[in-house]
Amino acid sequence: MREKSVNPIFRIDVWVLLIYFLLLFFGWVSLCGASHNIGDVDFLSWDSRTGKQLAWIGCAIGLGSVIMMIEDRYYEILADVFYWFMVILLFITPFIAHDVKGSRSWLPLGPVSLQPAEFAKCATALVLAKLINQYGFTLNKWQNLLRAAIVVLIPLVLIIMQKETGSALVYCSFSLMFYREGMPGCILFCAVAAVLYFVVGIGYSLTPLPGTLGDVGEFAVLNIIWIFVVGMIKIYLPRQPEHVSRLSLIGLGVNVLAWSFSALIAPFDISWALLGFNAFVAAYLGWMWAGQRLSQWFLIFLFSIGSIGFLYLSDFALNNVLKGYQRTRVCVLLGIEEDRDAAYNVNQSKIAIGSGGLMGKGFMNGTQTKLDYVPEQDTDFIFCTVGEEEGFVGASAVLLLFLALILRLLFLAERQATVFGRVFGYCVLSILLFHVFINIGMVTGLAPVIGIPLPFFSYGGSSLWGFTFLLFIFLRIDAGRKRR
Repeated sequence: MREKSVNPIFRIDVWVLLIYFLLLFFGWVSLCGASHNIGDVDFLSWDSRTGKQLAWIGCAIGLGSVIMMIEDRYYEILADVFYWFMVILLFITPFIAHDVKGSRSWLPLGPVSLQPAEFAKCATALVLAKLINQYGFTLNKWQNLLRAAIVVLIPLVLIIMQKETGSALVYCSFSLMFYREGMPGCILFCAVAAVLYFVVGIGYSLTPLPGTLGDVGEFAVLNIIWIFVVGMIKIYLPRQPEHVSRLSLIGLGVNVLAWSFSALIAPFDISWALLGFNAFVAAYLGWMWAGQRLSQWFLIFLFSIGSIGFLYLSDFALNNVLKGYQRTRVCVLLGIEEDRDAAYNVNQSKIAIGSGGLMGKGFMNGTQTKLDYVPEQDTDFIFCTVGEEEGFVGASAVLLLFLALILRLLFLAERQATVFGRVFGYCVLSILLFHVFINIGMVTGLAPVIGIPLPFFSYGGSSLWGFTFLLFIFLRIDAGRKRR
């Protein structure tokens, strides 16, 4: 018997909708605290940022209602159209957009401006969901993974051309969805290893290694590469333990002999000895692959060569590719430079959050924000207003709301009847998680300042509409999951 048709509006997930409205409300209240001076209560004026944001919120709710009225199958059918339209728009944006703080990513539309990069995330998520939903498509096949990666890389590169590095980095969040859908875990491990190499190698590059002419960073990373390679042989080739013992003993011997020679006879940079040893290990891995023709040897060989190359290329990129202000931000974050101008935003933000104490100073009573000590306090750094005015309790409540939203989206994604719905759901929660993690991390000094908004809090219509599109399209897909 055919199921009685039910309007999808009545199947919308109430919990997600409730959290969405709570975040909108608290975001607008926080914007009031960040944008107005003490005694100023003209929150609804169009001349104020709070009045404009309220208009953006009203439009976002209207757009969400329209999205719920459209058949969910049309989002899959038109995914390619949305994606290529956004790609074309991203391509032409740098040529027609005005320069805003060194970035050409905002398109003027009369009295307002929109940022196409915010909407491109939704289009990319839709086309990825459609691609992976194809029969027999799995991300554990390299050719399929490459196709999916190209879909992500096209808008990422175009956004970098607009000099919007922060928005481009958001596209890295799709790797979480890739892993859920079958991407080999070794790729995720390589990404984590790359971060470790960069943080240790660059962060301790100026710390001298006792008894040598080398530094702790290069020495530590070269040893980490050796340890990782030995560990991978032990895991992926358990029936050949002799290679683990052999490379472990040789590595220990090289470390002891090189350090002893440098400390007792003639000081030198022992990282050269370790680099030579790692080159020997790579050659050893290549020789074993040539003899046994096992793919495990070849993959470990690629990991070894790639790790060594990344170590030295990252140092080159930091000093020769990144712009001066970008390099300074990275160095300040890693603690290898003290730059008052680059660290000013973060220091003032931490002062504002710390001054809020347990319960906060109260609505419109934040001194750091009212005296404009924190730059960008109603956009990228709006969370410091929450910490100052609402204190630890209010900041924790906001974080718990975001956590509840992400966990609920995870539950909804897993209950989808189609791969399309599940993949799109994971894209939505991955993007949200990345934005929240990086934004709050940079405000508290735990992540570099890359300039991405806090969802539903930061001032601006593009960000708000972009997240509304993501959230309500997924809610519409979820509401139609029982359609027969």
